[in-house]
Order: sequence, then C-alpha cells, then structure tokens
Amino acid sequence: MPREIAVFGVLIPSLVPLFLTAILLQAGLDWLFTESGIYRRLWHPSLVRLCLFVLIFCGLLLWFYQA
Repeated sequence: MPREIAVFGVLIPSLVPLFLTAILLQAGLDWLFTESGIYRRLWHPSLVRLCLFVLIFCGLLLWFYQA
C-alpha cells in the first residue's frame, strides 16, 4: 500500500482512510451497544468507547500493513 494517496492533486497519508473507516465502524458499534443496553452495565462507558476505537484502528492497520 502506498504511503500517500493522491486525492484531487492533494497527497494525504494512507492512514487517513483507515482512520475514517475506524470512526465509522466504531460509531456503528457504539450505536449497537447503546441500543442493546451494554453501556448501562459498564463502569466507564467513555473508556470502553475509546478502547473500542483503538482496537478497531489497530486491527485495520495490522490487516492492511501486515508483512
């Protein structure tokens, strides 16, 4: 995978699409957890949201940049 992606003549890092994908996936899982009531059973929902985002983002990075 290239290090930069050209979008309308502007070079953006290849991490940006992965970051945006992770945000969308985390938002979907956040909605699912909220609707199912999982967050009501947790001690610190904000920490779970952050950890969920980090896990998704790192998983995407490992999936795309595996050697």
